[in-house]
Amino acid sequence: MQIQLVDVLNQYKKIKDEIRTAIDEVLESGQYILGKNVFEFENNCSKYLNIKHAIGVSSGTDALLVSLMAIGIEEDDEVITTAFTFAATVETILLLKAKPIYVDIENDSFNIDFTKIENVITRKTKAIIPVHLYGQSCEMDEILSIAKKYNLYVIEDAAQSFGAEFKNKKTGTFGNIGTTSFFPSKNLGAFGDAGMVFTNDDKLAEKIRAIIVHGSKERYYHEILGVNARLDTIQSAILNVKLKYLDMWNSQRQKFAKIYDELFQNSNIIIPITKLYRNHIFHQYTIKVERRDELTEFLKSKNVPFGIYYPLPLHKQKAYFCKNNFLPNTEMIANQVISLPMHTELTFEMQKYIVETILSFYK
Repeated sequence: MQIQLVDVLNQYKKIKDEIRTAIDEVLESGQYILGKNVFEFENNCSKYLNIKHAIGVSSGTDALLVSLMAIGIEEDDEVITTAFTFAATVETILLLKAKPIYVDIENDSFNIDFTKIENVITRKTKAIIPVHLYGQSCEMDEILSIAKKYNLYVIEDAAQSFGAEFKNKKTGTFGNIGTTSFFPSKNLGAFGDAGMVFTNDDKLAEKIRAIIVHGSKERYYHEILGVNARLDTIQSAILNVKLKYLDMWNSQRQKFAKIYDELFQNSNIIIPITKLYRNHIFHQYTIKVERRDELTEFLKSKNVPFGIYYPLPLHKQKAYFCKNNFLPNTEMIANQVISLPMHTELTFEMQKYIVETILSFYK
């Protein structure tokens, strides 16, 4: 049985004709940079999320970077976030010579623990970046309340949660700015790097649109420091096709997550929890296990793919090291989690084999 951790190829084959047509239309138009498909996709995302501005950018990393630039993050500013996330969340803070302040995570959702945020706020704190990990929203009401109390910006990292909800509102639309990634393995994945920024703030939107084209509102006139972070027209055309399937694909993931839950029933495997008021879209189906390193070797021998997101928290990484942080949940969970195949092309037979293989290891 051939099982993929993420199966982008077979998903593509089902909509191949639509994708090919969309790409051909871009090629025939000759509008390869900021063509009409970019603005069509932005408008469709704006409607989907019910937000005023959706701005296409070149990657999820650039989405974070230009958002931090837009709110004026500078050297020695502090940005509160989690160490249990992909490197881009913190990398972009450090590129602007600001300081990431790490907060521990919840033991059940793996998201930032809002109860610990106030403890690390100082006069240098300027923003909070909550990361909606694995496809499940953070506790946004509490985070926004803290931000309002201390006059802080909130930039949501929704790179793994496009389409997820908290209290019937889409992630990425709560804070001053939301960001996402359309990396090929995401629930809504491009055929290369791509990302997006969301905001209801007209002034921030105007500034972000200038930043992503070298700080220019009018060509060759540069009012602010910017970067080259435009969303590619061909990627926009591809994503526009795929966007109309997103809710169906997310529903399929939720169905597969329930099947995993049922197959693991009455075992010692700790399955993912969906917290109150959340619509979890299962970008990853992540379990907690004992003897993980031994298990991974066993799975390799049985041709069962897996992912570990993330094996070494950022506060322990050489590039992002922070010796003063005490993050017990983060460090414990980093040694326990393992993500199982989760994509739209799964079958019951695949899931049954995966679960039976894991359970056989613990007999």
